[in-house]
Order: sequence, then C-alpha cells, then structure tokens
Amino acid sequence: MLVYALVLCASIFLLKTGYFDGTAAVLVALLPALPCLAAGWAVLRQLRRLDEPALHVQLEALGFAFFGTALLSFGYGFLEGLGWPRLSMFAVWPVMAVLWGVGGWLARRRSP
Repeated sequence: MLVYALVLCASIFLLKTGYFDGTAAVLVALLPALPCLAAGWAVLRQLRRLDEPALHVQLEALGFAFFGTALLSFGYGFLEGLGWPRLSMFAVWPVMAVLWGVGGWLARRRSP
C-alpha cells in the first residue's frame, strides 16, 4: 500500500505538470494500477495457502462482498436515474472491501 500511495502521488504530480498529454497522460494516470496488480497477486497467493475451512470462510466472504456490491451499485444506479448525484467508480472498491470484511466476520461466526 505504501508503494501504491507513492506511485499515486507521483502520477498526480506528473499529470498536474501538464507535460503529459494524450496517450502518455493515459499511461501516467494508469501507473497506480501496477501496485494494485501486485496487491491482487499477493491476495491470491495468500488465498492459495489457506486450509479448507479458512478457504471456505473467504469464499463466503467474497461471495457476500460480490453480491452486496452488485446490489448496492445496481440500486444506486437506479437512484441516479431519479436525479441522485453520480458516484465515481472509486466508490466501488471501498464498498467491496468493507463488505468482504463484514462477510468474513459473518462467515467466521457461522463456521465451527
């Protein structure tokens, strides 16, 4: 996360200089995705190392997060049609992360 924060700050700084435009600006704007890919790889690697009961808890937690995020984003999309303010796509990941945590807590409570 520290690498992500540093790359994000560098990307924002570079884009504000106005030196980059067109394709170069798109590439600089997408630079923070590289540390995110590394974090995703680390999460998947850790999931592969779990035993069966812990893997089952994570599967339930991720299922809960997937369904909850889909339901909330779809529902809010309908509300935007009624004039509610548009939300950035940046809102999706925090919602999914919180729901993953809640789903994990619920799954651990249910598991023996």
